[in-house]
Amino acid sequence: GSSWNNCDFETNLCKILPEFNSQPGWVRRNGQSGMGPPYSDHNGNESAYFLSLSSEMQSSSAALRTKVFLPTAEEHLCQIRFHYWVSQKSGTFMVGLQKYSEDTVTNIWQVSGEQRNQWNVNTITINSTEKYEV
Repeated sequence: GSSWNNCDFETNLCKILPEFNSQPGWVRRNGQSGMGPPYSDHNGNESAYFLSLSSEMQSSSAALRTKVFLPTAEEHLCQIRFHYWVSQKSGTFMVGLQKYSEDTVTNIWQVSGEQRNQWNVNTITINSTEKYEV
């Protein structure tokens, strides 16, 4: 049985990103914030919230870390679907996987600015028998 956790940033409390308020560089905003594009979320909603890198962070990197996922004996597969926007100014958007038994983060997906100034969607499938964060 598959279960979905949806994270839309309409409230600050997003269970998938538990430490969001302590993640430097990221701001929760909407298209009406006056911070430039995107001017709406992926549905075209100007008042819906999303996460964005603050303009002061252009020169360095900023990370978001998920909660710890716990695979069960029946369910080793996890699908993470997300919408993303890469602007001309941004560099590379990467998704990393850190398994419980490893100290390092393994890069499992990335995109650079070739798909610029539009919302894109991606689904990543993770197969793990041990605890991990993304």
